[in-house]
Amino acid sequence: MKPNVVSADVLFEEFRTSLRWEWLAGLGASERRFDEVAVRSARSSADLVGYLNYIHPYRAQVLGEREIAYLTNSTTEDCRRRIARIVTLEPPVLVLADGQGAPDELLSMCERAHIPMFSTKESAAFVIDVLRAYLSKHFADRTTMHGVFMDILGMGVLITGESGLGKSELGLELITRGNGLVADDAVDLYRINQTTIEGKCPDLLQNLLEVRGIGLLDIRAIFGETAVRRKMRLKLIVHLVRKETMERDYDRLPAAPLTQDVLGIPVMKVVIQVVAGRNIAVLVEAAVRNTILQLRGIDTYQEFVDRHRKAMASGREF
Repeated sequence: MKPNVVSADVLFEEFRTSLRWEWLAGLGASERRFDEVAVRSARSSADLVGYLNYIHPYRAQVLGEREIAYLTNSTTEDCRRRIARIVTLEPPVLVLADGQGAPDELLSMCERAHIPMFSTKESAAFVIDVLRAYLSKHFADRTTMHGVFMDILGMGVLITGESGLGKSELGLELITRGNGLVADDAVDLYRINQTTIEGKCPDLLQNLLEVRGIGLLDIRAIFGETAVRRKMRLKLIVHLVRKETMERDYDRLPAAPLTQDVLGIPVMKVVIQVVAGRNIAVLVEAAVRNTILQLRGIDTYQEFVDRHRKAMASGREF
């Protein structure tokens, strides 16, 4: 998927208030943006922003007290050479932090090379942390999945399944049991690092849950602020199936925990058969509790297998 564009003017407006920065130079280069090749090849947000470093091109270069000292505390010729080398890095933006003043040669270089330069009194470390978090999410691999995404017992759970099985009704029952809604129908998922997927609701569907026969419900208005969540990290997928699908495609006791690949990350998965008379909400909460145990290293199935093996070895009857 093609990464979203972040231009200098977008970045400036995004943090105009929180970083309280000013646009010092390169005003005519407001459309300058992060190089798409660099974004695609970046292993992490650390590749997209950091302290001034001549071996890391195409990233936002942050200049704090030490970096300005390096650029100015030398002979005139060396200072000019060090500043001129910044052009070869092709940074999308320079950020002057720690309340440092901009050397005249640096201002002139930014104007000539059309490189935007912002200035803030915030510390360089703080600026880097803020920008890394923002860029990590903005350029994250993303996808949209159909289902109901919820906070169940503190765990991000995506409820998926065949059409007509009552996923939204299940979500509503889980909400009445004290759990929280993140998104219904469409869930935006982002891979924010090598092991973590974060899910949130599209703005158009915020706080809404559709129940057949009733229509759209505003969960926040009906149940209150604590019944909705802005985002959660995806830890478990609960897949609902009909009886015939369960018998055809799944084992009653799988030999290994099920997983589903989402954006290249294996996510734990359980499959629940939907038939009349079953309390699916209770089963889902039980599945979540069991997953929490597995994440803590407690594997009930493996313990059963070990008991079975010991019983067979001892010759005891079951």
